[in-house]
This record gives sequence, structure tokens and C-alpha cells, in this order.
Amino acid sequence: MAKATKAADLRKLTSQQIVEQIDEAREQLMRMRFQKATGELTDQNAPREQRRKIAQLMTILNEKGGVAAKTAANKKTEGEA
Repeated sequence: MAKATKAADLRKLTSQQIVEQIDEAREQLMRMRFQKATGELTDQNAPREQRRKIAQLMTILNEKGGVAAKTAANKKTEGEA
């Protein structure tokens, strides 16, 4: 797994870039779930780190406010339905 990005670096990104990173992180988490189910996942702590990364990105996005935060939150709830 890649080295953790500092929050200060993430805050420099635009809202759109953060939303894109959230989407990528969610896709990676989904792949990890499949790997875990098939027994291919070697780092059992990776999904936890990925969820924390998503939470960190969502927090920074909410701090920035605006439409992008609401759009990202809506994508999450639509995906669960």
C-alpha cells in the first residue's frame, strides 16, 4: 500500500480532485473485498487503512463544503441502496 498522504497535502487539492480520489479509493476497497473473499489478499490490514483514507478525504471535503461534498455523499448512499 502507498505511503499515507498528509492531510495538509490533501487540503491543497480542489474539491473535484478529492471526489475523484474518493471514487478511486472506494473502487480499490471493493477490489480488496473480492481479494479477501477469494483468499488473495495478503495484507489483512489494507481494507481498514483504505476505509480510514476514505473517511479522511470525506472529512476534508466536508470542511471545504459546497456542492461537491453533497454529490460525493449522495453517490455513497445511492450505491448502498
